[in-house]
Order: sequence, then structure tokens, then C-alpha cells
Amino acid sequence: MSSAPNPQSDADQLEAAADQAIAACGGDAREAVKALIVANHFLETGLAKLKAAVSTGYARRKLFEEARTLPRDRKDWYD
Repeated sequence: MSSAPNPQSDADQLEAAADQAIAACGGDAREAVKALIVANHFLETGLAKLKAAVSTGYARRKLFEEARTLPRDRKDWYD
């Protein structure tokens, strides 16, 4: 079995997905495009929120790790 992608199969799957989107919109290609744009925007917004959450968590973890390494016996460290 080959693990190389089959361009013909990919093209067929893309055609089938396009046909399915058009059919879901009552055969109106323009409505299908609009629906896909809305869906894409929804997914991009969700991805942006996840990226922000991951970045914030990573930053908090790094600050916590740095705070643990501060010397506790130095009075002038916090001046």
C-alpha cells in the first residue's frame, strides 16, 4: 500500500464536498459559497481564541517557573 497522496482521489473528494455543500443550500452555488465563508469565519475565530488561550497559559507558566527560581534570601532583589 502506498502512503503517497492520490491527486485524483483528492480531486474527487473535493468535487463531492462541493456538490454536497451546494445540495445543502438547495442547489444555489452562491448561497453555498456564503455559507462556507460564514463557517470558515467561525472556525478562524475559534482558532484565534485557542491560540490566545495557549499563549496566555504558556506565558503564565514561564512567569511561574521564573518566580520559583528567584532567591528568597536577598532583600535587595525586589528593590
